[in-house]
Amino acid sequence: MKKMNNRILVVAAHPDDEVLGCGGTIARLVKEGYEAYTLILGEGITSRDKIRNRKKREKDINKLKNQIRKANKILGVKEVLSFDFPDNRFDSVDFLDIVKVIEEVKNELKPELVFTHSKSDMNIDHRITYMAVITSTRPMQNESVRTIYSFEVLSSTEWNYPLSFSPNVYFNIENTLDLKLKAMMEYKMELREYPHPRSIEGIRTKAMQRGMEVGFPYAEAFELVRCLK
Repeated sequence: MKKMNNRILVVAAHPDDEVLGCGGTIARLVKEGYEAYTLILGEGITSRDKIRNRKKREKDINKLKNQIRKANKILGVKEVLSFDFPDNRFDSVDFLDIVKVIEEVKNELKPELVFTHSKSDMNIDHRITYMAVITSTRPMQNESVRTIYSFEVLSSTEWNYPLSFSPNVYFNIENTLDLKLKAMMEYKMELREYPHPRSIEGIRTKAMQRGMEVGFPYAEAFELVRCLK
């Protein structure tokens, strides 16, 4: 991959999406000399609350933000930026507000490479994030973003119907899968027991599946959305 600059921006809807979607690839690219940043748009937890208790909400969000920092540090991410759009309710927010957040971060960092969600995902927040990324990185003159990849998120992308995520780019993560799994283990509240897809065994199995598709021991798969050379 030819580098015009060495900055990567991962734009994720929720904490742990960045690890599930491209954690192994980010860890690999950091080892290769790239500088990685993560932008997480949603607070990622309150949709699970049966009763909306402000003190509990703040405590849980602070705990989750600590997990975000630890997980991304394991991957080698230089900085994590997080916002508090409501969990699984991005459709209740003005779309332009989400676009403006991404534009502000993108204009400051000027990344060449962006990873984000798939347009074919079941989760509404994931789909809106994808559209906001595409909107905020329109290929106009002086746009820094040259390449955009969309990733899959276990227990979300594959549960959509009809399934239409169709990867055409694969990154070999045989040397960084362990870092991805270690980072995911920081998200204790997000992990589930096997055979749930969002288990350590499930994540490893998906990496094996994607690897087998292209002759790698382990891989992460992406759809190439745009590539400007």
